[in-house]
Amino acid sequence: MRVILADDSVLMREGLVRLLTEEGHDVVAAVGDAEALLAGVEAHRPDVAVVDVRMPPSHTDEGLRAALEIRRRPGVGVLVLSQYVEKNYAVELLSGAPEGVGYLLKDRVAQVGEFLDSLERVGSGGAAFDPEVVRQLLARSSHVDPLSRLTPREHAVLNQMAQGFANPAIAEHLHVSQSAVEKHVNAIFDKLSLARASGYSRRVMAVLRYLEG
Repeated sequence: MRVILADDSVLMREGLVRLLTEEGHDVVAAVGDAEALLAGVEAHRPDVAVVDVRMPPSHTDEGLRAALEIRRRPGVGVLVLSQYVEKNYAVELLSGAPEGVGYLLKDRVAQVGEFLDSLERVGSGGAAFDPEVVRQLLARSSHVDPLSRLTPREHAVLNQMAQGFANPAIAEHLHVSQSAVEKHVNAIFDKLSLARASGYSRRVMAVLRYLEG
């Protein structure tokens, strides 16, 4: 894939450049601020932008705002990296189209296999959310009535859905059949009153219903 990196830490940037290059990806640019990131996306049209949330000049949300801007451009996936679980930022990312988006804690980059898998999922139009991010977001919204109606297994399936895994991967992770996963997913939809309709993804709406609660 063609990848652009944005992180104000030179060490982090160079480490990611080396890792991705060794894995056969084409790092088209590695920059240190949001302005350079947006210019690089415009110039290179990468498949994925890997973006740090906090970048110069204020080190608050420049990266996140740039990521949301990139999300409005079709064809470029966005994988956000953060030192901590920024709950509002994660919800804002999820609130857009469900394709080509991810949110990982920076510690996850050290787990090379998981990081590369997340990058490839985002680049292929899927989603990838850090398990700890999902855990905290679901815990924040546990007071929502529909959530209390879910069984423990449905909770586990929803957690996997929020991380961006498709049904076959969920079945493998939870050691159940794919038909069992499909049954749980449909039960989640029913308990949230998410009717089948064109124009939106019920999987994403299921997650958002909890996160925004």
